[in-house]
Amino acid sequence: MNFPFRIGSGYDVHQFAAGRKLILGGVEIPHSKGFDGHSDADILLHALCDALLGALALGDIGKHFPNTDESYKNIDSKILLKKVHELVNSHGYHVGNLDATIVMEAPKIASYIPQIQKVISEILSINMQDVSIKATTSERMGFVGREEGAEAYATVLIYKKEN
Repeated sequence: MNFPFRIGSGYDVHQFAAGRKLILGGVEIPHSKGFDGHSDADILLHALCDALLGALALGDIGKHFPNTDESYKNIDSKILLKKVHELVNSHGYHVGNLDATIVMEAPKIASYIPQIQKVISEILSINMQDVSIKATTSERMGFVGREEGAEAYATVLIYKKEN
């Protein structure tokens, strides 16, 4: 059955590493460490990619952009999200809205959320008010609480284009 609406969820996690820029939602955020990963390790954009791919049952980010492929080494995750968005459109869908949560102790990112919303809304061709980004901590529990890394969760709604 082909439904006019589909929902996808995504999750990503990366450790912090010295000597890397902290990129979150396509925005560079000043911090003493960045995320360790094959690409720029943008956990938010990776979670969004997985949510969009999941909405269409197309696998995950690792299937489409494997970390064994050197062409993706240090790639800007905005490029990955653009490619995933093109794939969503090629299947006849548009992004309706998204809701994402970033979990990290530091740095505090509330002041960067409008900039992150702008970047994502432009890539996905949706209004900023359709991009919900929230930030929270883990109350000092677990690897996030020990500031060893961070995680992001994303949920998206896509809808079938009218012919």
